[in-house]
Amino acid sequence: PYAKLLGMKVVFTHHGPDYDRDKWGIAAKTILKLGERMGCMFADDVIVISNVIKDLISKKYNRTKSVHLIYNGVPQPDICHNTEYFNKLGIEEGKYVLGMCRFVPEKNLHHLVEAYIKLKSQSNSSDFPKLILAGDADFDDDYSRSLKKLAKDNGVVLTGFVKGKKLHSLLTNALCYVLPSSHEGLPIALLEAMSYKLPVVVSDIPANKEIGLSDECYFECGNINQLADRINTIIHTPLHRIDYDMTKYNWDDIANQTM
Repeated sequence: PYAKLLGMKVVFTHHGPDYDRDKWGIAAKTILKLGERMGCMFADDVIVISNVIKDLISKKYNRTKSVHLIYNGVPQPDICHNTEYFNKLGIEEGKYVLGMCRFVPEKNLHHLVEAYIKLKSQSNSSDFPKLILAGDADFDDDYSRSLKKLAKDNGVVLTGFVKGKKLHSLLTNALCYVLPSSHEGLPIALLEAMSYKLPVVVSDIPANKEIGLSDECYFECGNINQLADRINTIIHTPLHRIDYDMTKYNWDDIANQTM
């Protein structure tokens, strides 16, 4: 509002309806909704990162003009191998399923752990792939504490927040990447996994569906049995990589579109 009052042009970027996230209370949700309304109604131009958000703005605020779809981007992958780090974690290259995101309720990482427990209990193999959860909560709460306990009690490897060569090595050598979330804008972690050509298993929410993966990559959000089946198929398929079309997520193109 202050910029508009001073006669400045305002460009507003909408990354997703954050007020839908479980972590926010009533006051925070109210402020977030107010911010969305102000930006969508009065900004000179609006940038959205998905068609899902574009449709939301159109329906809620009847705004169809000066709305620009510009996707999130990912850098080029840094293919690397960190043997020392893997030895420390007790894992082997190509023998783990990767979950990578913040430990918040809407990411549904507990569903991934439950699916993994189900698969592990059905397997007679002593060499069953491990599950790695990379990430943590910004602030410890009941959910993150219960998730960590469930993970530790069932042999899941927790890395904590990880970046740089350690993260790149985890992405380089995973069997697959799994994102079971119930809410997303446009998931950068998923795009990163795709840039490393990993097979992916993701929930069938609109933001994930917009990426346009093949049907076998999706499972019904919240359906743990179907999630387990999708992961099981990948575990019993020879290690492979997939060439995704990442053209829309190129940072140089995104910078030019934004300019």
